[in-house]
Amino acid sequence: MIDAIFLGAASALWLGVLTSISPCPLATNVAAVSFIGKQFSSAPRVALSGLFYVLGRMLAYLVLGAVLVAGLLAAPQLSVFLQKSMNKFLGPILILVGMVLLDLFRFRLTGAGVGANLKERAGKGGVLGAGLLGFLFALSFCPVSAALFFGSLIPLSVQHGSAIVFPLVFGVGTGLPVIVFALMIALGARSIGLLFQKVTRVELWARRITGAVFIAAGIYYALVYIFEVL
Repeated sequence: MIDAIFLGAASALWLGVLTSISPCPLATNVAAVSFIGKQFSSAPRVALSGLFYVLGRMLAYLVLGAVLVAGLLAAPQLSVFLQKSMNKFLGPILILVGMVLLDLFRFRLTGAGVGANLKERAGKGGVLGAGLLGFLFALSFCPVSAALFFGSLIPLSVQHGSAIVFPLVFGVGTGLPVIVFALMIALGARSIGLLFQKVTRVELWARRITGAVFIAAGIYYALVYIFEVL
């Protein structure tokens, strides 16, 4: 039981890291941290604002994940049904998410963004504004981040009955790469563009490998729990 929870938490952490280094969130995070950094002249203030930006993102994923998972688990009949049948749902869900990660299936999100004026005002609101900006940007889902959060993290959290821990670990994962960029900007690193390119290349292969693993796992779950052939 402990091993299963540890593996689930590790999976949530990896999903968070992969979300953060995906092209759309990565570019957004770097631009946001750079914009925030320009509001301050001292490196400690830049680093502190970057930290609050990360905490804002973590809080958004924690609140949204906790509300969704707790809501699904709150209804007794629905909770029992999901916990008993989640393995059957995981097969198709994992295959679909894997196809999104491999660019075999694409979709567009409409109406998922947050007002540009609100983001701009938050970005100029000092350290606390940086936290609010992180919260707002976390809710602006791209297709890949939406697939990872709603298609992978939420089913994983429901399967383990974790409304708090897994969303929190996911949020921590999304914050780790951002902290690195925030520290580099605070220290005035000139190689941030090169690092951005390297992270983008790493993300491509990480996403492909994760997508292939998701599809393979989804096929296995489908064969075992839906078709019962293994």
